[in-house]
Amino acid sequence: MTMLTIENLVKSFQGSGSKKRKGTEDPDARVFAVNDISLDVGEGEMFTLLGPSGCGKTTTLRSVAGLERPDSGRLNVAGRDLFSGGVDGKTLNVPANKRGLGMVFQSYAIWPHMTVFDNVAFPLQVRKRSERPGKREISDRVGKVLETMELSHLADRQATKLSGGQQQRLALARAIVIEPPLLLLDEPLSNLDAKLRESLRYELKRLQRDLGITSIYVTHDQIEALALSSTIAVMKDGVVLQQGRPREVYESPNCKFVAEFIGTSNFLPGTVIGHEGDFVDVDTAVGRMRLESSVKIPTGDAVIAAVRPESFELSVKRWGDRVNEFSGTVSNRAFLGDAVDHIVRIRDATVRVRGNPSLSVEPGTEVFLSADPSQVTLVPVD
Repeated sequence: MTMLTIENLVKSFQGSGSKKRKGTEDPDARVFAVNDISLDVGEGEMFTLLGPSGCGKTTTLRSVAGLERPDSGRLNVAGRDLFSGGVDGKTLNVPANKRGLGMVFQSYAIWPHMTVFDNVAFPLQVRKRSERPGKREISDRVGKVLETMELSHLADRQATKLSGGQQQRLALARAIVIEPPLLLLDEPLSNLDAKLRESLRYELKRLQRDLGITSIYVTHDQIEALALSSTIAVMKDGVVLQQGRPREVYESPNCKFVAEFIGTSNFLPGTVIGHEGDFVDVDTAVGRMRLESSVKIPTGDAVIAAVRPESFELSVKRWGDRVNEFSGTVSNRAFLGDAVDHIVRIRDATVRVRGNPSLSVEPGTEVFLSADPSQVTLVPVD
């Protein structure tokens, strides 16, 4: 079942000094923060909008929340239209406070003068009388949510006397106590230190899975997106470039931007020199490289072979029987704790290789690299 439908969403803002033509400026020019995007989010999904600053991910989220008014498009949650506009001049725009959605911001936005219990109870207490639960039900619902968030023992504590991680869990508790059909999360972990962020990342994933709440998560952190998401939509300049499962997007990026933004890749420009079944042979700067691709690229066309650093295998001994085997010289290395990065010079190219920390090779040493054809991705030339 689809929980959220976004159809042809457009949101623009007044430009600032946008150029109309060379030497002139158009004060009426518009900047498109969201440019005709369409998405479907399934029930129970953790759907992540991932991209750099200014790509339109937060504007999309705020449009769903009702904090931004789109120029046109349609937003539907659980079969209920929250916004539709741009057709025959008629516009439906449900106010943010009547959409019934939960939202957690970058800043915790908790009430400093209230206790933990009162912060969580507040969204229920301010509902109009006909929809407001009774005191006993409010107490039961708040107690259940605090227990889920492991905050029960802090119910009577002032909210400002909590740690950063506890305040973020409090913000989540306040958002889910209203039992929203959709939870919106705008970079909720970005203000936490690295270790706490990693810890809460897994806690958030567990909570979302256990509670079954459909969630839209906005972040520019690729690791966060890969760890949390059931589906990722990578955005740039107001459009969605690629959408899919985390492993699919990571292992099979459909363009150079996606390959660069999610993880690290070695990009090896080359020319297609032959085909054999589903295999494509490419002449690259490191030599002849074979890769798997269902896309038929004509011989002679320019392409880019992308290889993740961890997809290269490194050895100080020659294998001699590998399809993609190259010899080079280590020019630098870096110990990363759980891995070692080697920078290897092959002919006129430099590649990054990431491997087990048990193997650390001195700069200046000749080494041999290998990459399985299934681990080499064909990326279109932009």
